[in-house]
Amino acid sequence: MKKFAMAALAGTFAGVVATTYVAAPLLAQESSEANVYEQLDLFGDIFERIRAQYVEEVDETELIEAAIGGMLQSLDPHSSYLSPDDAAKMRVQTRGEFGGLGIEVTQEDGFVKVVSPMDGTPADEAGVEAGDFITHVDGESLLGLSLDEAVELMRGPVGSEIIITVVREGEDEPFDISIIRDTIQLTAVRGRNVGDSVVLRVTTFNEQTTPNLEENLAKQVEELGGMDNVNGIVLDLRNNPGGLLNQAISVADSFLESGEIVSTRGRNPEDGERFNATAGDLVNGKPIVVLINGGSASASEIVAGALQDHRRAIVVGTKSFGKGSVQTVMPLRGDGAMRLTTARYYTPSGRSIQALGVSPDIVVQQPSRRPDAEEEEPASNAFRQRSEADLRGRLNNDSLSEDEIRQIEADREKAEKAAELREEDYQLAYAIDILKGLSALEQK
Repeated sequence: MKKFAMAALAGTFAGVVATTYVAAPLLAQESSEANVYEQLDLFGDIFERIRAQYVEEVDETELIEAAIGGMLQSLDPHSSYLSPDDAAKMRVQTRGEFGGLGIEVTQEDGFVKVVSPMDGTPADEAGVEAGDFITHVDGESLLGLSLDEAVELMRGPVGSEIIITVVREGEDEPFDISIIRDTIQLTAVRGRNVGDSVVLRVTTFNEQTTPNLEENLAKQVEELGGMDNVNGIVLDLRNNPGGLLNQAISVADSFLESGEIVSTRGRNPEDGERFNATAGDLVNGKPIVVLINGGSASASEIVAGALQDHRRAIVVGTKSFGKGSVQTVMPLRGDGAMRLTTARYYTPSGRSIQALGVSPDIVVQQPSRRPDAEEEEPASNAFRQRSEADLRGRLNNDSLSEDEIRQIEADREKAEKAAELREEDYQLAYAIDILKGLSALEQK
């Protein structure tokens, strides 16, 4: 009987323990939900007191939007609330035309930092550089403002002047830059030929990027007389702040035959996505050099990382910005929207570049050129180094035909132009030299 009683007691105790074990998470969940509703009640109380007792009458809509903005801003620098006006401007921007200065900015330690100026925009022409910190707008300090509030201060009517105060590494004192606001019409891709190389400058990833890239590539290849006459491609992603994820995938796919381009992973494993390349390489396997720098961010890093991991391209320049997160824009009632960080992205090898950036295969710094530095006088032709060809009574070269001599002179002219490019854009010249070297190896 005692044994039975003890067994019953043990069974009862186990039952109590099991019941407690199952119920504890439920109680914790209920307690957490109750605490959330208490906090929401607190928010309502504060809102009512501000509306009723603040020294001046407040706009309830602005007050609520500020609270929502603060909540999103507390998550990370890229999550934010978009008012109906801001949401409309963002939709226009992704189509490739908008009003403003032409800079992509982020917030770092409470300061507004330039990710990159966009090519051909007022900010670019005024001399704003990637890495600049903007401390004041028209004399008004930006310290303590949210990123959206700082951006709003920089907006204004087309044709109006804005003076931004900039702190730049290497400069002893802050200095002012005057910019005239304009309508920013972005050409997503610009193409040109340098010798036998095609240079594709990609400035942003919007809805025009892939069509622009295909159009410019076809035009430059035609000018060179066909793909057989092209020794390679330079994909210039420097100071490209990013843009649409689907366009980054499409651009990388343009040069890959197969394999993963990028994967995204959210909080829940089932929300992850993987994007793969489809068959077809626009340049038929020609060598590619990708140029990046500290202003290359987000979508630019996806393209550079994918081509690097697949060993499809040599990445040259300096470390990229390091934005490895994905933002989803979610429409809200009243025509506003919420930009929320929903995932991290990973390159094909499984690496995240968040806060690390893409490291180039070959690090090449761009020599700084001060605009106020005096240009050195070119050496006089009278004192240039003399050669055998300058000597009076020299022997003629009888081993080459006239056509061969003309070819040698044409090759020499190309080499001299390449040398001139080093003064104009050292990183690009380095990329062109790599393609020339690879082309020479292939021919051998």
